[in-house]
Amino acid sequence: MNNQLCLSARHLLAGAALAMTLAACGGSDNNRNSSSSNQAESEHMFDIRIQNLSAAQPFSPVALALTDGSYAPWVIGEPSSLGLEHLAEGGDNSAFLSHALASSDSAVGINGAELILPGGSVTYTLSAKPEALHLNLASMLVNTNDAFTGVNAVDLSGMAVGAEWRANLPVYDAGTETNSEHAGTIPGPADAGGEGFNAERMDVNFVARHSGTVTQTDDQTSVLKENHRFDAPIGKVTVVRVR
Repeated sequence: MNNQLCLSARHLLAGAALAMTLAACGGSDNNRNSSSSNQAESEHMFDIRIQNLSAAQPFSPVALALTDGSYAPWVIGEPSSLGLEHLAEGGDNSAFLSHALASSDSAVGINGAELILPGGSVTYTLSAKPEALHLNLASMLVNTNDAFTGVNAVDLSGMAVGAEWRANLPVYDAGTETNSEHAGTIPGPADAGGEGFNAERMDVNFVARHSGTVTQTDDQTSVLKENHRFDAPIGKVTVVRVR
């Protein structure tokens, strides 16, 4: 759940040897630098901020990806992927992001490594080529059975440098686990030691908008209290194109 993407560094000795070789070849070094600069300038860079607007629903570490327009991480009325099930039931974002990155050679992404607490926010910076500018993100509401929030294949290609795009985050039901909120069935702090992912699909088996969580007011076997209820929007995402 805490995997992070990183860029490999050049080895200093190899870099020095390469520079000497290029100098001996008469000007190839300048051409290579120009090519690298042009490639960097062709990429779009975005700052992406995710805010938690709930009263008592921490967000699991977010999975964030820029993909091409052919990929959608979920479809309303269709079964959840296995990666989405892992994220929505247990907050594990690794399989979800791996699936997104495998959708095309140009896809890029980030595995968040921190909870987003109620009232809190995180900001990530992500760069992508022009063929991979559809935003996907997902995060579990950890004091639930299988509720999640996010955005699905939003096209950012029309944003100019300096432009800002905002959206409210709805709440979705992965449809993979019954929304009972019984003790032992949820991984969040309201149910210490509760179960996360369960391979058995015990609900309608399709993604839908969430109808609301069950609290002790509704059912005494629930571990949730009134402050764990939520309304949409549960959060907000703000995207600024910085390059």
